[in-house]
Amino acid sequence: MFPGVGGRGMNPAKMKQMMKQMGISIDEISDVEQVIIRTPEVDIVFNDANVTVMNAQGADTYQVVGTPEKVPRKLEIPDDDVRLVAEQTGVSESEARKALEKANGDLAEAILALSS
Repeated sequence: MFPGVGGRGMNPAKMKQMMKQMGISIDEISDVEQVIIRTPEVDIVFNDANVTVMNAQGADTYQVVGTPEKVPRKLEIPDDDVRLVAEQTGVSESEARKALEKANGDLAEAILALSS
């Protein structure tokens, strides 16, 4: 518990001074255009992000504040995979790409599906 922190709150200047004494610094990153968090299934995009960096004992912690938008990740299928499936099955590259998309990029599954 910090002294002076109570129901009324604390003077921001005093709080900043205490944090500095404890070796903690907080800085805002200006002119942030966009923050993207990528996972295998979805991108979480912040177009209106405010980013703050807190450094305590040499470790940086980032805080992102804004409105998140979840954007599903699209499966990217390499052209080499499309050509391989087309060659192995005798179908067009368009059909091979559709089969790979349906098989979630799995070459063997796409080839088996087109071969049966």
